[in-house]
Amino acid sequence: MKNPHSRPSRVKRVTAATGVAAALGLGAAAVSMWAGSATARPSAGSATARLSAGSAAAPSSAGSAAAASSAGSAAVPPDSMQGFAAISGDGHGPTTGGVGGPTVTATSLSQLETEAASSGPEIIMVNGLFSGSGEVSVSSDKSIIGVGSGSGLTGIGLSMENVDNVIIQNMNISKVTAASGDGDAVHIQASDHIWVDHNDLSSDMDHGKDFYDGLIDITHAGDFVSVSWNYIHDHFKVSLVGHSDSHGAEDTGHLRVTYYDNYFQNFDSRTPSLRFGTGHVFNNYFVNGDTAVDSRMGAQMLVQNNVFSNVDHPIMTCCLSSEDGFVNQSGNDFGGGTNDITQTGTFTNPPYSFTLEPTDTVVSTVTAGAGTGKIGD
Repeated sequence: MKNPHSRPSRVKRVTAATGVAAALGLGAAAVSMWAGSATARPSAGSATARLSAGSAAAPSSAGSAAAASSAGSAAVPPDSMQGFAAISGDGHGPTTGGVGGPTVTATSLSQLETEAASSGPEIIMVNGLFSGSGEVSVSSDKSIIGVGSGSGLTGIGLSMENVDNVIIQNMNISKVTAASGDGDAVHIQASDHIWVDHNDLSSDMDHGKDFYDGLIDITHAGDFVSVSWNYIHDHFKVSLVGHSDSHGAEDTGHLRVTYYDNYFQNFDSRTPSLRFGTGHVFNNYFVNGDTAVDSRMGAQMLVQNNVFSNVDHPIMTCCLSSEDGFVNQSGNDFGGGTNDITQTGTFTNPPYSFTLEPTDTVVSTVTAGAGTGKIGD
């Protein structure tokens, strides 16, 4: 993967951020999410920016001064980003997407395809709902952001393969069949530092479970991914992280993912299903499903302050792969569902700062804030 690009001065970044907020129909409150305070996206080797995954000294909750210092004064991701995408690793700094490049508006599928595949940083505003089949390939250092609440793709997925530093935000992506491109609404393969935020991702459950594939699949050692504030619904196999029991040599030490403040409704399984990697799942709301969080093949997962309603098996660590996974869980409301946790793991302290909301307010917060048209609320 190529080295990260430089980011502009704060004045230039605020100007670009203001344009993005205006295009989204948002006020000045949204600008800070794009402006930040940094001047460069450093490599993971920077002494001030690096947070190695698994660092014993890393904090586990927001508000710590040490956490802000460890995250790196030289690079600040968008203010609302949390989790693995917000820290350095794999030779790259925190996720910043297209900051530093021009802001363009795509009003057709062909224009989106061209801009998404271009070299260099770019913020791409998607204005319209484009239908078809296949997928749009996204190159490094891009922000793909839907305009308003109704822009996006129908039947077409977004694919990130062998890239880094991408933000997917405020997009409606639906009904991507298994035969369409890689078969996923959002496909992340051999890529790192990806933030999937405030999208509406769905299909339907009128067909068999294999008619569609995944909504957010992360494979082939994908790494440093955060999935947040999405409305994910009406789908069988939601989010597979690690595609095969036989790929431990490739995936072990990677597949570090964070899922927070997502609203999962009407699903069968994989919210997410994780092999080999490290996963943090907190403050999500799960409604109407069979199996939800699934840890397999030695994966280490920390599951905190989530709410499950009418979910048969909220957490599982066994039975679907040749080896069980590990889970530490606390503060969850299982809503009467039955867990099958066979192994307690060692992952208790994420290597980043994060805000853990009380369980009793998760439902109101997530249902109000997840999905499109909510950025800057």
